[in-house]
Amino acid sequence: MKATDILSTAIGNSFRSRLRTTLTVIAIFIGAFTLTITNGLGTGINNYIDTQLGSVGAQGVMTVTKASADTEVTTGPAEYDPDAASEIEANGPPGTTVQALTETDLEAIGDVDGITGVDPVVSVRPDFVRFDDGTPFEVSVSEFGAGMEMDLAAGDGFTDSSSELEIVLPTTYVEPLGFDSDAAAVGETVQIAVTDAAGEQHIVDATVVGIQEPTLLGSTTNINPALTTELYDLQSTGVPASASGQYASASVSFDPSATDDEIADLKTALSAAGYSGITVADQIGVFQTVVDGIILVLNAFAIIALLAAGFGIINTLLMSVQERTREIGLMKAMGMSGGRIFALFSTEAVFIGFLGSAIGAGVGIVTGLGISSVLSNGILADLAGLQILAFDPLSVAGTLLLVMGIALVAAVLPASRAARQSPIESLRYE
Repeated sequence: MKATDILSTAIGNSFRSRLRTTLTVIAIFIGAFTLTITNGLGTGINNYIDTQLGSVGAQGVMTVTKASADTEVTTGPAEYDPDAASEIEANGPPGTTVQALTETDLEAIGDVDGITGVDPVVSVRPDFVRFDDGTPFEVSVSEFGAGMEMDLAAGDGFTDSSSELEIVLPTTYVEPLGFDSDAAAVGETVQIAVTDAAGEQHIVDATVVGIQEPTLLGSTTNINPALTTELYDLQSTGVPASASGQYASASVSFDPSATDDEIADLKTALSAAGYSGITVADQIGVFQTVVDGIILVLNAFAIIALLAAGFGIINTLLMSVQERTREIGLMKAMGMSGGRIFALFSTEAVFIGFLGSAIGAGVGIVTGLGISSVLSNGILADLAGLQILAFDPLSVAGTLLLVMGIALVAAVLPASRAARQSPIESLRYE
């Protein structure tokens, strides 16, 4: 009997007892459906997180701060050291005390092996933003760094020019500022106000080059380096000389293709030099780990359902072997080997597993896409770009192979029993 004959015979035998096969397929369907939905949930959320990583940070960039000073106290707060800490009014809220980075620190960080660039991080705190002398609105801004990406609703984003003062507004500011649409805001000029240390307010004009969708960190207003420098210089007017040249943190660059081990070695080197480094992936990674843990638990329930379905396959094939005892004896009497009979019943089990998993995965995908569409237009409408359920072809294929593998393992006992049967005793079976 050829392989094609075994396959066609196995498929035909699967439907001899339609009710029994149907019940087994339903059990497999439940497990495959659940596994497909949970994997889709994990894929959708992780895809969204990966997309958002590009909007709040870039590969190959790390935020570095000065490590806390060593102290003999092992528990409780560290003792204040006036030589190690400075109040930086320009980089934080009034009264904020941080471990200040100086120009000397920036040079020391740049000397660490693996660091390709160091830039001080400055904090700009505008008073408001407005359009055409209209109503002013409070705004917080962040500098757009190299390698970062934005999910734009309109516009092309920042240009390569370092001299143009450019801003990307979030979608939530379009209507309040008086623009008719996202596209209508692009190319217009808005005014940004900032107050210096002497209490004088300055107005700066900036060109809107894009409208950004909300991110995991909320509605973000991005400004390019030129505008950052302009606002920071105005804001720093009148700052005491003792506070100049001091920064809360630094943005360092390293090889974007660096492996996790290489990044860990870089953090160790920074720590040895007295600094602490953290990437954007580290900050959001905790959330991603929690999501993966929840998906793993949900997948465990799906696997349990599939294992239960595996026992259903065993029961189905054992009953099939018993009912077809004389048929097995006849096949052996006609020269069919035990290996061929084993393959016949194993193929029958794998086909049942494939049938149940294919239907379960298909229904899961259709259901998931429907749910995702409804949620995207409903309670998740504010999270643009989030597809709560997304299906990776490799993940779906993995689900099918997993179920077929469970079915194959479940077929070992009944298929072995069929293969070991004596042809003479089988033909005498009543």
